[in-house]
Amino acid sequence: MKDKILFGDCRETLKTIDKVQMCVTSPPYYGLRDYGGEESQIGQEQSPEEYIEELVKVFRLVREKLHDDGTLWVNIGDSYYNYRPSKNKSYTKQTLSKTNQDLPNYSPKRDNKLSNYKEKDLIGIPFMLAFALRNDGWYLRQDIIWHKPNPMPESVKDRCTKSHEYIFLLSKSRKYYYDNEAIKEPVKQDWGTRNRANGKYHNAGTGLQPHSGLTKSYDKKNKRSVWSVTNKPYKQAHFAVFPPDLIEPCILAGSKEGDVVLDPFMGSGTTAMVAKQHNRHYIGCELHDNYKDLIDKRVPMNHLSHPVANPLSDLLY
Repeated sequence: MKDKILFGDCRETLKTIDKVQMCVTSPPYYGLRDYGGEESQIGQEQSPEEYIEELVKVFRLVREKLHDDGTLWVNIGDSYYNYRPSKNKSYTKQTLSKTNQDLPNYSPKRDNKLSNYKEKDLIGIPFMLAFALRNDGWYLRQDIIWHKPNPMPESVKDRCTKSHEYIFLLSKSRKYYYDNEAIKEPVKQDWGTRNRANGKYHNAGTGLQPHSGLTKSYDKKNKRSVWSVTNKPYKQAHFAVFPPDLIEPCILAGSKEGDVVLDPFMGSGTTAMVAKQHNRHYIGCELHDNYKDLIDKRVPMNHLSHPVANPLSDLLY
């Protein structure tokens, strides 16, 4: 199975897929928005702990489907806790620093006030997830900062405007596939040559002679862990579009041409689009089949599968 989108709850559809090389995804954020139609949809849990528990279940299924040298790259944002009783209801309002398209249409209602959070607390969702996945058997390899040059303005005066999210790199095994050459960055400043014996640099423009010993000219460097990627809204897509420039280095580093890339929260199909641009295959899961036409426009010639009562059946559009 490859180059296919499976519509339905990923906690079921993931059980039907074949092995993949890597997974890159951005799950629904906690309490951000009700996508409609499913009471059990991820992100609408009563507490952050329940939300994390459901994500751990999803990524446990993902780990089962990864090759032994496979990796998981997961983007996740944080939120703040606010409790404001309203008539006979109480609810928590989760505010996320994202683009205009990412603002919730309403505050999700909750049955009770959460006793372990204070008003205005930063919940810490990203690291709650990272540590939970590590405890579940994943190797937590790196936290990557997604720096947003164009963050959503915030009307706050008691903290900084938030302009970053996290991407976590996790692996199934201690040794895993990672192509650092594929995502190396250009060296912006010409430092000339470096003497490996003492680590000193010699700028070619000064007329200084290189020291004796091993020397090498560097025009590229290992990719750093802060990635500056601008949000680029996609018309007709849902409000939390995964930027292609954010997915690209994950796919290039985590897979080879011809490998299969998985996204269990496919949304508008960005992961599939980037995978095909770099000669990879894809498998995606998406809860809502109203994204079918949009995905079809972004990923020509893809195969879309209906959600079915028997997950082993394979009905195509």
